[in-house]
Amino acid sequence: MLKLSAIVLALGISRLAVAQQVSFALLPPPPPTSTGAPIVETPVQKPTFSEAGNHQFWDRENGFLFATSAAFSAADFVVTRDNLRAGGQELNPVVSVFGHSTAGLAMNFAGETVGVVGLSYFFHKTGHHRMERAVSMLNIGGSVAAVSFGMSHR
Repeated sequence: MLKLSAIVLALGISRLAVAQQVSFALLPPPPPTSTGAPIVETPVQKPTFSEAGNHQFWDRENGFLFATSAAFSAADFVVTRDNLRAGGQELNPVVSVFGHSTAGLAMNFAGETVGVVGLSYFFHKTGHHRMERAVSMLNIGGSVAAVSFGMSHR
């Protein structure tokens, strides 16, 4: 800054003139003036669901996954109820809270199925479509494991 001040004083240019020149140099150029040519707008086509990677929430795959999840939750309910009636014990601490009655056990597994659909819908709305499908797949896997374990320990 000292060198610039010395040059400004030596040339006899005021500091205000230098500041104006510097500020004008930093401004963007003005927009081009209109030539009077008409502006043509081309319509933008919305991408279809397959192009955008999106899909309807209640498509065939989700319907299959939700039905399979509900079926295995129902099977888990039946196997768990039968094992508890035969004197077995519930190993899942969440289910053991509801396992004292058939209605409580049914409410737990119905709530699990509703929770799977709800969480999948949340992931669908936030654009996480792989996670949307993964929720159902994980629930199906957990239910299959629970049914297999319950059937093997009768």
